[in-house]
Amino acid sequence: MKILTGTAHRDLAERIAAKAGEKLCDVQISRFPDGEIFVKIVENVRGRDVYIIQPTSYPPNENLMELLIMIDAAKRASASRITAVMPFYGYARQDRKDQPRVPITAKLVANLLVAAGTNRLLTMDLHAQQIQGFFDIPVDHLYAAPVFVKYLRDKNLKDLVVVAPDTGGMKLAADYADMLGARVAVVGKERKSAERVEATHLVGDVKGCNAVLVDDMTSTAATLTAAAKLLEQAGAKSIRAAVSHSLLSSKGVERLNESPIIELVTTDSVPARCEVSSKVKVLSVAELLAEAIRRIHDNNSVTSLFKIT
Repeated sequence: MKILTGTAHRDLAERIAAKAGEKLCDVQISRFPDGEIFVKIVENVRGRDVYIIQPTSYPPNENLMELLIMIDAAKRASASRITAVMPFYGYARQDRKDQPRVPITAKLVANLLVAAGTNRLLTMDLHAQQIQGFFDIPVDHLYAAPVFVKYLRDKNLKDLVVVAPDTGGMKLAADYADMLGARVAVVGKERKSAERVEATHLVGDVKGCNAVLVDDMTSTAATLTAAAKLLEQAGAKSIRAAVSHSLLSSKGVERLNESPIIELVTTDSVPARCEVSSKVKVLSVAELLAEAIRRIHDNNSVTSLFKIT
């Protein structure tokens, strides 16, 4: 086994490698004067089972291109199998053609990964589960739910209600509610622009309850904070949020600090873009990803990693 990483999130890659009992493979990554990316895998990977860790978070174009070039380098160095380990799969928001003359970028990225030489994908909490179907190679899709559920159980919150911040997150909220033995509610929203969201109505009773908003990602925090204000008006006792991928911008952090959300629980799947709010609690998924890598390498099942204990 050889574990490689790009420059997107080296800290996470080091934690994953340590948990897997491996050292990161020596890779040289630099830029030509015009900004082109140069990659050289220093160690021999011929015939090796190669895992390349690279979330395609901010800046997505740089990190995606770096990943593709690393995959190509490993393929041309005769690696026996190349697994792209993407804790966060960027460009996943556009997973269908919902307007005239728009792309399906989630499928485009899938095509690029396969064309570069990827034999397998290991990722976590895709924006839409059907993205797995865009690949003709094996996809191992992990969930942050076991990490979040353990943390929330330890909080021992009474009268818990899991809330979907929009109708698209209803299934995710229902899954969390089932694991936590909680009730479920959903917020209806109207998106005014990429950064402006208006929460219009709430389905479900949250009065006097501890509410937890669940979502796969947040960047501007517009959806979360709009939903939180509606929950506050509906009489929620406390409001938390659990988000797999925190892509918070400075505007998002500002919104979070001014919102009634007392805690945003997230994972280390992506590095922080800016100064983190004191409300943010980061849980590590390094052990989860390391265990998945070990099992894939040994040709063992990863099914048990989805179970909540």
